[in-house]
Amino acid sequence: MKKLVLIAAIALFGLISLACVQSSQNANTTANTTSNANPKSGKLRIGFSMDTLKEERWQKDRDLFVKRAEELGAEVLVQAADGKDETQIKQAESLLLQGVDVLVVIPHNSEVSATIVEKAKKANIPVISYDRLIRNSEPDLYISFDNEKVGEMQAKYLVEKAPKGNYVLIGGAPTDNNAQLFRKGQMNILQPLIDKGDIKVVADQWARDWLADEALKHTENALTQNNNNVVAIVASNDATAGGAIQPLVRQNLAGKVLVSGQDADLAALQRIVQGTQTMTVYKPVSKLAVRAAEAAVSLAKKEKIETNGKVNNGKIDVPSILLEPISVDKNNLDATVIKDGFQKREDVYKN
Repeated sequence: MKKLVLIAAIALFGLISLACVQSSQNANTTANTTSNANPKSGKLRIGFSMDTLKEERWQKDRDLFVKRAEELGAEVLVQAADGKDETQIKQAESLLLQGVDVLVVIPHNSEVSATIVEKAKKANIPVISYDRLIRNSEPDLYISFDNEKVGEMQAKYLVEKAPKGNYVLIGGAPTDNNAQLFRKGQMNILQPLIDKGDIKVVADQWARDWLADEALKHTENALTQNNNNVVAIVASNDATAGGAIQPLVRQNLAGKVLVSGQDADLAALQRIVQGTQTMTVYKPVSKLAVRAAEAAVSLAKKEKIETNGKVNNGKIDVPSILLEPISVDKNNLDATVIKDGFQKREDVYKN
């Protein structure tokens, strides 16, 4: 009996020792995971959740934003979701776990991204809605351009050159709040002429995810259905303008049909020089990115930010910083985008 009791005691001691070792190992693993997820550098940390980096424009935003933030002594963690809502939400969660002091979001989907704001708020992390407004949520700041005015600029430029005739409207991603604002601005200019009967909208389509292929398809259909009788295409950005111009080239209509754009992408500026794209709207990204980086650092430090407006997102009037866009064609190209250093002259005028 004594031997049995002794054996049982030894076994129990062994189990307790093993449990203690395992508990210690688990604790070390947890500590290491936390440390790796949130390494402290002593700097302010900014999370930058981006919809995509596929377009030239967003690469410039990233580079300018990071440069200015680093000049101010902050560290920037950048994530790009490749246009996928679920990916962007997971990436934002990751940035929050990494201990960012402020989260800057360029939403892929203006409605779905409200989830990101909600998660940040629960973690007491301020949120900046960058360029695109996050709807039905409570971001701390919205910084962008007057996007309704962008749409007005696009339509006004084309209308002044073609006050009558068949128009094709190609909007951006229907999930992007900016696309809706561009269309609102376009219609501010077009609707009175539509009501007079001077302009007829023969196609009104949206390009999923701002894809050039979508714009190409919509333009082909519009040309076919109207026997090429189209005088202008109101394309909401340069990517969709590029897509729309391809079927115009094939129908020998490039340069004859007016085409608007936006973003002052290099390819668009080259098309403007060549005469196949009529205009673009230049939104000085350098000003936007620099101001956003400065605002992010201020928010992280809990400093007051000067705003110049408020924009309602369906839930609150979001304090906003709204910058002025610039209409660009071949006449002022050198004095705007090239003078600002946004594009190089040798690249724009490259044969």
